[in-house]
Amino acid sequence: MTAHHPLRILHCFRSPVGGIFRHVRDLAEEHAKAGHQVGILCDSTTGGDYEDALFESVMPHLALGLTRLPIRRSLGLSDFTSALKSFGEVKNLQPDVLHGHGAKGGAFVRLIGSRLRVSRSCVARFYSPHGGSLHYDEKTLRGQSYFAIERFLERWTDSLVFVSDYERRTYEAKIGTPRTAWRLIHNGLRSHEFDPVVTLPDAVDFLYIGMMRDLKGPDVFIEALRRAEQLAGRPLRAVMVGDGDDKPRYKARIEAIGMGSRVTLRDAMPAREAFALARAVVIPSRAESMPYIVLEAVAAGKPVISTRVGGIPEILGPDFAGFVPPDDSEALAGAMAKATNEPEWLSGAMPDMADFREKFSAQTMADRMSALYREHLSGSTQDSAEPRASSLS
Repeated sequence: MTAHHPLRILHCFRSPVGGIFRHVRDLAEEHAKAGHQVGILCDSTTGGDYEDALFESVMPHLALGLTRLPIRRSLGLSDFTSALKSFGEVKNLQPDVLHGHGAKGGAFVRLIGSRLRVSRSCVARFYSPHGGSLHYDEKTLRGQSYFAIERFLERWTDSLVFVSDYERRTYEAKIGTPRTAWRLIHNGLRSHEFDPVVTLPDAVDFLYIGMMRDLKGPDVFIEALRRAEQLAGRPLRAVMVGDGDDKPRYKARIEAIGMGSRVTLRDAMPAREAFALARAVVIPSRAESMPYIVLEAVAAGKPVISTRVGGIPEILGPDFAGFVPPDDSEALAGAMAKATNEPEWLSGAMPDMADFREKFSAQTMADRMSALYREHLSGSTQDSAEPRASSLS
């Protein structure tokens, strides 16, 4: 395969919600612009109207089309049926590259890709954990089981792709030093996303945006907002944007503590539309890998308060003044109150925009990814016996 030959790239992941879907959309768009043919295979049972609209937006870039079939979140017998169906779909597409995202997508890609290689297909197999099974506790039986599966699947992986050094370190601590090649390639944003977002005249004080599940900390945000009112000495307003099974529980809690008139819950919407609704963005997550929402907020010129988890320090800097510990509503309340009473404090703490833009570009991300694909396709007819580790961050 020549250096300029277009690639046939198929991305596989489970849920078309959140950062993984965003990551794949960006890669698909940039690689399609570069002349490659791209497709997506993902779950058909998750997502709503918002995700359907996102699929519509990315379809012009999917020369290999969109394939959706039921893929459950937890391991089960249905996975065998899904894998069999996936194999037929993938074989017909004749991809050069299979890139799995998240635990389920990674398992499908490596199993299907390895089966194709038995048939002398020269497909290359890549896996980006994106947190995934790495969120599990290594002290639990479930965590140990998932980590054992991850270790086993390494032998059928041409390269791991980490989106943050935190993710790489977590993989090494829980699963072990990779015995296959790996590469560090940070997420990136498209050029228009670096345009500042103008805050609306009637904007509220704080925005939570993300999945409505405890892992992302909406419950901590609610309790911290109530305490921040006491510390700031005045009522505060907030908007919470996102979808998820736990959303009714959060709404009930807001009503129970008497904040229903000051906290608005909205369905998922484009991040830049949500940013205009508030003066500052709060990221109260208990765990993250390399969250797009932090990248997007910084690029849009929004002040950010965040827990110091995952790869977020790689975005905001290790000494960022707006960091708070995870699962600590009192500390978060203190930062929110300070941002309320001292508006310039948080704005002055944000990263330098010129350096930030150079580091987190979608085009740079896509170029490094396609270079990685070609590197392994040049020897894809046989498995590499020696792992190769490198970093392009």
